[in-house]
Amino acid sequence: MATWPRDLLVVILFGLYISVCSSPEDYRRAFPIIEPDSGHTKLRIAREGLEAIERITNPIAAVAVIGPYRSGKSFLLNQLLSLSCNEGFGVGHMRDTKTKGIWIWGVPIELEIDGVKTSVFYLDTEGFESVGKSNVYDDRIFSLATVMSSVLIYNLPETIREADISRLSFAVELAEEFYGRVKGQDVAFEPAKLLWLIQRDFLEGKSVQEMVNEALRLVPNHSGDKNINQVNQIRESLAIMGDNSTAFSLPQPHLLRTKLCDMEDADLEPMYVKKREQLKALVTSIIRPKIVQGKHLNGKEFISFLEQILEALNKGEIPSTGSLVEVFNKGILERCLALYSEMMSHVGLPLSEQMLHHTHDQSRKKVMEVFEQQHFGRHHAQRSVVKLDDEIQKVYKNLLLANEYQSSKLCEALYTKCEDKMDQLQVLRLPSMAKFDAGFLQCNQSFEHECVGPAKVNYEQRMVKMLSKARSLFIKEYNHRLFNWLVAFSLVMVVVGRFIVKFILLEVGAWILFIFLETYTRMFWSAESLYYNTTWHFVVATWETIVYSPILDLDRWAIQIGVLLVVVLLYWRCYGKRKHKGHSLLPLYDIRRGYNHRDRRSD
Repeated sequence: MATWPRDLLVVILFGLYISVCSSPEDYRRAFPIIEPDSGHTKLRIAREGLEAIERITNPIAAVAVIGPYRSGKSFLLNQLLSLSCNEGFGVGHMRDTKTKGIWIWGVPIELEIDGVKTSVFYLDTEGFESVGKSNVYDDRIFSLATVMSSVLIYNLPETIREADISRLSFAVELAEEFYGRVKGQDVAFEPAKLLWLIQRDFLEGKSVQEMVNEALRLVPNHSGDKNINQVNQIRESLAIMGDNSTAFSLPQPHLLRTKLCDMEDADLEPMYVKKREQLKALVTSIIRPKIVQGKHLNGKEFISFLEQILEALNKGEIPSTGSLVEVFNKGILERCLALYSEMMSHVGLPLSEQMLHHTHDQSRKKVMEVFEQQHFGRHHAQRSVVKLDDEIQKVYKNLLLANEYQSSKLCEALYTKCEDKMDQLQVLRLPSMAKFDAGFLQCNQSFEHECVGPAKVNYEQRMVKMLSKARSLFIKEYNHRLFNWLVAFSLVMVVVGRFIVKFILLEVGAWILFIFLETYTRMFWSAESLYYNTTWHFVVATWETIVYSPILDLDRWAIQIGVLLVVVLLYWRCYGKRKHKGHSLLPLYDIRRGYNHRDRRSD
């Protein structure tokens, strides 16, 4: 076990050594980069050829040759690369197709394009319409080559057929979606240059460009045939690629086609050699680096781009621009959704429904603007917009539920706090209507200000009922408790005036208050009339003034003040009377006078 990390380190270092020491000559052959699956319906990445692309740090351009099988695509690529059949792409002389999937020549051509050093790869594709393959497979090969290439050479033998034009429908749809109609408009992909190449051209009197233009001319449809309308729609849409297409023809290189790989240029038809060199120059002149979302792609980015295309084309039963748009917009959609979630995460819940909805609208608007700037496609991108909006609505619904929960939690806490406050005010030691009203108002205002969100309406109704009930209960008990307090107060004052301060007037006044409360009020005041009696209102006002004010809350300090008063009275009773003896202007009790009188009588 101790040697395992060392062995692993050796393997890693050996791999690094191999990668560093590998030279361009190691890649000087054709590699498969895309191969068919076992059912020959879908495509998959062939990792062997990706190493040749991954190592490139320059911007990349790709020249792809497409066309029917047995139409000379591989031989054409070898001619463009100045390679023999033995060292270049495999050329078969059998009647089945030689190339399976898509192959790449491992050593790119280095070109200086508009001041940018560009690595140009040449791609060979499996031919169309061979036996044992589905049309879906052919469409995927065509679609993949259309999207990934900078120059698309449509290799056709002898002439242009209607099926050749129909096969361009996917390329046209891509042009409409990704390339845009207006020059200068931001586009998702830089459009590929379409080169119509007619090999073994034997027609006379017409140039190949005239032949292409004639083939793309609208078909008369006086009867309104739907099939012809569809054919014409493809021709009309091809106008989008009009600025990016050209035509070229090559004569037959030699009559002995099966011996072409054994021939040198001197053995080939001179006109063919001349036209071949012209074709090389033409291809070189129209090559541009592959641009996606305004950015050149290096090797690793090109492979990532290729993987995205392949995922889209393998999706579903047939390749479609919609599926391609969906895959490319998938990452953008996820980033936009994350942006929306991030913006909404800064919102402090709970909020009022109006405020939350306003914040949602503003965040959604910003996200849609970002998506509009970055998304791929135009028409089919609407599906991605709908999907993004659906995902945003899901997040928003979760926020609504969270807001409702937080609102209920907050309002419940405020409601419980107010309920406890009302319960405390019901049992004041010194009942005070002013203090109850102040607490009532404070509780109501704090609830109104702090309780926010969708739960506020329901809790407001509960709050109104609870406060109304608490107020009614307090008022009902207020006069009764105040009356009892005044009776107790009068008795306390009798005791204080009689035994503590020995102040006759205080005792007399206390007795008068007690008798008044216990006799006159019960005889002449009913419980109902007590609320409307002027004298009682005066008593209540005086009581409220003494018991509660913004400066002093007597209920809160009743015990402390009572203890202080007792201490003061005791001090005055014990010490103050001696100091001020003979100086009082009030009638006080003199107990010792009675004692002196008895003493004299006894003498």
